Amino acid sequence: MRYNERELLFLARQPAEKAAEILMRLPKKGSVLKKRLVKLVVNFLFYFRTDEAEPIGALLLEHCRIIKEEENVFSISFVEEPERKYCFECDSEEQCQEWIEALKRASYEFMRRCLIFYRNEIQKMTGKDPLEQYGISEEARFQLGTHKQ
Repeated sequence: MRYNERELLFLARQPAEKAAEILMRLPKKGSVLKKRLVKLVVNFLFYFRTDEAEPIGALLLEHCRIIKEEENVFSISFVEEPERKYCFECDSEEQCQEWIEALKRASYEFMRRCLIFYRNEIQKMTGKDPLEQYGISEEARFQLGTHKQ
């Protein structure tokens, strides 16, 4: 995926699907938990110092694993770089679970699977492919089993 810093900053300023101040630890050796404003926008997780308007980092939530570590703690690691693990500590078990669910729903792969599911359901009910009217019904990305899981 290609993006530039200006585009990323524009995206970081968009309304968040979920945002909160939570504790976060970066994957750097010796890193400690620090309070950060964490903001989920589409499939990017931005993190900010609590007193600054510009993000200090962003995680693209693709090809990653979101795992519940402890009672109020979850982590994000990446399939191709499992040692690159970010940890987040929430104020409550409920907040932790909400973040895990929101992050799992944020990936392109999750959205793609939902689109395929609803496309098939609509086709069963109406007998018509809802993507046909847009001329994209034959595209590989909208087919089952043609995209790497």
